[in-house]
Amino acid sequence: MRGPHHMKNGEREREREVFTIEAANALLPTLSALVTRQFGRRTEIEDRLKSLSALVGEVPSDLTPQDTDAEHVREVKRDLVQRINEYQEGWRDVEALGAVVKDPRIGLLDFFGEVDGRAVWLCWKYGEPEVGHYHALDEGFAGRRAIRTSLRQRMLN
Repeated sequence: MRGPHHMKNGEREREREVFTIEAANALLPTLSALVTRQFGRRTEIEDRLKSLSALVGEVPSDLTPQDTDAEHVREVKRDLVQRINEYQEGWRDVEALGAVVKDPRIGLLDFFGEVDGRAVWLCWKYGEPEVGHYHALDEGFAGRRAIRTSLRQRMLN
């Protein structure tokens, strides 16, 4: 069961794809690979920020290369800007598949779904073998509830 669903998002109506557990789980191999790559990108960015900090004494608030920067500092800044852009684009790739990034540091993703006729977030955290939890739209990770066998069977039919 996938199709458009209208929900209130602040002041505007927004169309969302409604995921079944099967549809969300079918994306996990792709999403897991994307999140793995994102974690690697973040580590590289953090390493380069440490290098930049060592070069200039602190991480500057603006990474735009300045004429007053030494050439190797400009190179590190250019590299960082490119890597940050790739990192941001990587999360857009994840969201283009229909997932909603809730916490990029731990790879927490939600999928808009339904449980017993109610709109919910189907919840997956990087490393989990399947989408095994859900929570109300206005709750976060702390409100996750397990999708038990009986609920799973109702959702599959």
